[in-house]
Amino acid sequence: MDEPALRQLLDDVRSGVLGPDDAVARLRRLPFVDLGFARVDHHRALRQRAGEAVYAPGKTPRQCAQIVVELLDEPGDTPVLLTRADAEQVTTSLEAAPGGQVTAPGPLATVCWRPAPVRTGRVVVVTAGTADLPVAEECLAVLRAFGFTPMLVADCGVAGVHRILASADDVAGADAVVVVAGMEGALASLVAGITAAPVVAVPVSTGYGAAFDGITALLAMHASCASGLTVVGIDNGFGAACAVARMLP
Repeated sequence: MDEPALRQLLDDVRSGVLGPDDAVARLRRLPFVDLGFARVDHHRALRQRAGEAVYAPGKTPRQCAQIVVELLDEPGDTPVLLTRADAEQVTTSLEAAPGGQVTAPGPLATVCWRPAPVRTGRVVVVTAGTADLPVAEECLAVLRAFGFTPMLVADCGVAGVHRILASADDVAGADAVVVVAGMEGALASLVAGITAAPVVAVPVSTGYGAAFDGITALLAMHASCASGLTVVGIDNGFGAACAVARMLP
């Protein structure tokens, strides 16, 4: 339940459209509903302006579908997201809850129901290499679910610095920038040095040997000389999109 849905509930009680007992029955679903295998958090949108997302790995297709249906059954317009889902999880969830859009197709897909109204913030997502695109696509999908129309600037690693400089005006004019980079993660510092916008850095588990599956990029981004750089976990495109959604109105 989000804030507009709660206000509507109170208005319905005040106008007599809904009886107090019916209102209490609805509010009993807050703060969560226990499905046995999951406690679905219906109160999160009231606390954070964004609802709970369904992280698919480790869940059965039926469990994914049940959680999605439960989230959609609650009144409100909060987007419902299924992230990193395989083909069977996507199919089962869409059969149980038709109308979802697969916004980041692939082996680990993102599905969105009830996307948010359009928001005006200009968000740019920059990748260091083509190999970083799967994580960037997750970020883009979640940003779109939250109502943004993000711009992708791909394959701009520091080994060919002229590539990001060719898009310097787009980066400088953004309201927020997400940088997705593996290997040594240097692109985040470079981008954060050419824009006044908040920059969220996503270390990616791409790279050889000493990249240590993204640990090198993670530590380098934390050690950045660019002031105010925000860093999320390795491969966490979802978390980067959520950080941007909190930063922008």
